[in-house]
Amino acid sequence: MSESNFSRRKFLAGAAVVGAAGAMGAGTLSSCAAGGGGTGAGAAGSCNWTPREYKYPPMLDTVPEGKVLKAGVIGCGGRGSGAAVNFLDAGGATVTITALGDVFQDRLDSLREKIKNHESKTEVADENCFIGFDAFEKVIASGVDIVILATPPKFRPQQFEAAVKARKNVFMEKPVAVDPTGVRQVIAAAKMAEAAGLKVVTGTQRRHEKSYIELFKQLNDNNGIGDLVSANVYWNGGQLWYRDNKPSWSEMEWMIRDWVNWTWLSGDHIVEQHVHNLDVAHWYFGAHPVKALGFGSRQRRVTGDQYDNFSIDYVMEDGRQIHSMCRQINSCTNGVYEIFHGTKAIATTVGHKPQIVDAAGNELFMAEKSEVSPYVQEHKDLITCIRQNIPFNEAEETAISVMMAIMGRVSAYTGKEVTFDEMMNSDMKLGPQKFIMGDLGYMAKAKVPVPGTLKRK
Repeated sequence: MSESNFSRRKFLAGAAVVGAAGAMGAGTLSSCAAGGGGTGAGAAGSCNWTPREYKYPPMLDTVPEGKVLKAGVIGCGGRGSGAAVNFLDAGGATVTITALGDVFQDRLDSLREKIKNHESKTEVADENCFIGFDAFEKVIASGVDIVILATPPKFRPQQFEAAVKARKNVFMEKPVAVDPTGVRQVIAAAKMAEAAGLKVVTGTQRRHEKSYIELFKQLNDNNGIGDLVSANVYWNGGQLWYRDNKPSWSEMEWMIRDWVNWTWLSGDHIVEQHVHNLDVAHWYFGAHPVKALGFGSRQRRVTGDQYDNFSIDYVMEDGRQIHSMCRQINSCTNGVYEIFHGTKAIATTVGHKPQIVDAAGNELFMAEKSEVSPYVQEHKDLITCIRQNIPFNEAEETAISVMMAIMGRVSAYTGKEVTFDEMMNSDMKLGPQKFIMGDLGYMAKAKVPVPGTLKRK
């Protein structure tokens, strides 16, 4: 990543499109006045448990009957293929896929064949298969009811805005942006979607997973752990996939095919992957942190320009803290889970088993696991909300969670404390100025960030 992309000027300059107050989510699970003499060990201050209203997804096992809903898929790679199959599994004979778009013919052909071999026997006509950076516009204009956005995240804000302006319901994968400019664009489009009555589901499937919802209800509705004091969230796993360059590929083609390893395309793995855990923290706390300070490094990543580990401390407005850790390095002690510390007990999702335990480790509550995959359930919820006209729009909440991840990334890259307001007011916009399938000279300027070398401008 070029040094200029992370200058003080870049992330402090510019007028805010959306102020921090307007971007904040609903109220908190508890209200803590920092320094007030906590009610339990480690408490940030005087906490008073206050339940809040939360809009749960429909969570029906079978979608309601209705007219056949036509979807178009933009981005036919691994996640796009997964989302397409999940959508067909969710709706059965009541949904279909009628359009596909990608920048690569082989990716489109692969998904086209996959859904043709699906039990739904879905066939997409030649005239509804589009290739190129403008393919998303053609898919949106093809007469679909739902747009599935699954390209590399850099392209998500522009495509989401276009879908909303065309009055399409949307399923878009997380993360919804890679930089503050994109986050603000998504929030603005989310407000347009809400005003138009459109339904939007993002890829934060834990909010559609029965066990996570049941645990949230215990914390929120039943005061299950007392006052929520702090949290630890982790996505420590092995090396993610990568693509070696080929002589026949242009610079742009290699970067897009290798997109999870380039910050301008993925946001780095703290944004692209760890956002799941950060989103659970945002959801359970009901608020976002106001500042972040952390570090990271690049140890064994093979391609691209990003880190392979991060450790970030987030501080809430009332002084409570969230510690975030993520890693993509093989042969290490790994785990993907969240821990929420309360004044009475602890809520954990260790082993993907949401539960509450007391200080001695005795189980007080174990959430029931759903037989429906959350990757399918999120599409069931979208279809249900469309057919029953239930207001549902996750875009802004997910954008805030993405901003949490961006805060952590920028802090680690620069070695500086970063605030939510700074990021919301930043004009940072990652990536090349134009998108063409050729050589842009971008990689020659891309550098792995070195903390402490930030130039203040």
